Order: sequence, then C-alpha cells, then structure tokens
Amino acid sequence: MGAVAIYPGSFDPPTLGHVSLVERGLAVFDRIIVAVAKNPLKGALFSVDERVELLRESLAERFPDGRIEIDRFEGLTVDYARRKGAAAILRGLRATSDFEFEFRMAMMNRHLEKDIHSVFLMADHRWFFISSSTVKEAASLGADVSDLVPEPVARRLRSKYPPEPREG
Repeated sequence: MGAVAIYPGSFDPPTLGHVSLVERGLAVFDRIIVAVAKNPLKGALFSVDERVELLRESLAERFPDGRIEIDRFEGLTVDYARRKGAAAILRGLRATSDFEFEFRMAMMNRHLEKDIHSVFLMADHRWFFISSSTVKEAASLGADVSDLVPEPVARRLRSKYPPEPREG
C-alpha cells in the first residue's frame, strides 16, 4: 500500500475548493481519506451523516478509482490518522489568514505525533475566496451558490434555503 493522507474537516458543506484539494492531493498521495470531524462546538447546518453522504455523492463520479475513502471521526486528528495508518494530514490554504491557524495546528499535531506530517496544498485559484461559512451565508440570504459547490450540495442547499428574489 502506498502513502495515505487524511483530509480532515467539518465540510459543512463541501465546496468545490474541497474537491480541488482532493484532486491536488491525489497527485501526491496514493489514497486520501476525507474525514468529517464531529465537533459539537460548531453549529452545523448539516449533520455528520448528511456531510458524509454529500461527500460520497460529490466525489464518487470525479474519483471512481477507489483512491478516496469518506469517513467520520471524533477526537484528536493525529489519533485518527494513526488508527488509519496515514503518513500525513492534508490541509488546504487559501490565503495568509489561514496560515497562522493552520501552522499552530500543525505544530500541535507534530508535538502529539512526530511521525505524522502536515502537508499544505492550495486549492485552485478559482476557489481561494470561498469557504463553507461564506457559502452557507450567501445561500441563506438567497444567493445562487451552485457554481461554488458540487451539484448534490447545491440541491441540498436549495432545499434548506429556497431561493428568494434578489433586489436590484
């Protein structure tokens, strides 16, 4: 078996930035485990089960070769990575504002488990400005975000936030 990375996150909801990072990660790793974190402190729009299903629907057609696994986890990311036999934790960077938070997390993970490395990749430049939070906010205010998320996510967002006519 080749190098395995986990790509942890809340994915609430999955965006095309997440998809881009998986695609770029597959150029580096043989397998990627996309791991949905259960974090009760974050008020999620979608349940963990819904997010897992959305990721499966969104990634299955794009990556049908079995190199992607979708899973869920609780607790420390490094403990999960160790259980899964991962060599690395894959994280995305959009802008310098992400770097400070990600750097602190990487240093803590390295302190907790020196044999699991943090690997940072950038999503395609088209997705630098999007985050799950901004997608949710825009959708909740009636914006069409279908060009920012995979189609299964767009459908689910429309069911949560029926479109309203926009002024202007």
